[in-house]
Amino acid sequence: MSHHEKTSAESALAPAPGRLAGRNAVVTGASSGIGRAIAIAFAREGANVLLTYRRNADGAHETAGGVRHAGRQAFVLEADLSRESDVDGLASEAVARLGRVDLWVNNAGTDILTGDGAKLSDTLKLDQALGVDLRATMLCSWRAAELMRPAGGGVILNVSWDHVLTGAPGRLAEIYAAAKGGVLAFSKCLAQSLAPEVRVHVLAPGWIATAFAEGLPEDARHRIALRAPLKRWGTPEDVARAAVFLASGDAAFLTGTTLLVNGGAVM
Repeated sequence: MSHHEKTSAESALAPAPGRLAGRNAVVTGASSGIGRAIAIAFAREGANVLLTYRRNADGAHETAGGVRHAGRQAFVLEADLSRESDVDGLASEAVARLGRVDLWVNNAGTDILTGDGAKLSDTLKLDQALGVDLRATMLCSWRAAELMRPAGGGVILNVSWDHVLTGAPGRLAEIYAAAKGGVLAFSKCLAQSLAPEVRVHVLAPGWIATAFAEGLPEDARHRIALRAPLKRWGTPEDVARAAVFLASGDAAFLTGTTLLVNGGAVM
């Protein structure tokens, strides 16, 4: 085989550059579920990732292993992002580990549906949802903007909920919608504040097959699937693919966008 033929063959076998090649990303709440899927999807598209977790250290390091398996650098940081000091620490760690931050995904959220969170009073559930899902998203977004604007730009993705657009019955829905509706409204304002250097988008998942779904009876999962026109639960990877699109140059003329990843359950 000639040198030219060998080079051509090697090029054909080499993976094509990803849509996020050369980018550096922060993904909060990435020890499992949607956050894990986004971190690994970003890595497969070429991004290095700094990921955070609150309690699940093993899960966070498993996610980091997935990032490294994709051939990218991974860094792990424990953080309680409802604390401003931890948000400041995350921003400092991002600069130290990544240098430049191009992408920032605010996925971290509190669990008031399962485990110890489900046993809390309504007031404490509200405090946690507002502190982690809303306040932390705002603080992290402001810190991300401070890093991105002087460096020439970037993309911030915030995670909301599709039913904030329509409402849903029940005390838990009221609490969750208050926090996630705040994320949506904040992000629309932030997109205008940071344009044109930084693009801001909202991911609004619907029924996604995470740990919560695993705890539901089979008949309940089936009924929920039938509510969506596409007749199935979403997967964390469905949300991750949407995140990659919004973070990439394919969405270069979009900002302030809310992408409903829900099989059409809310339109």
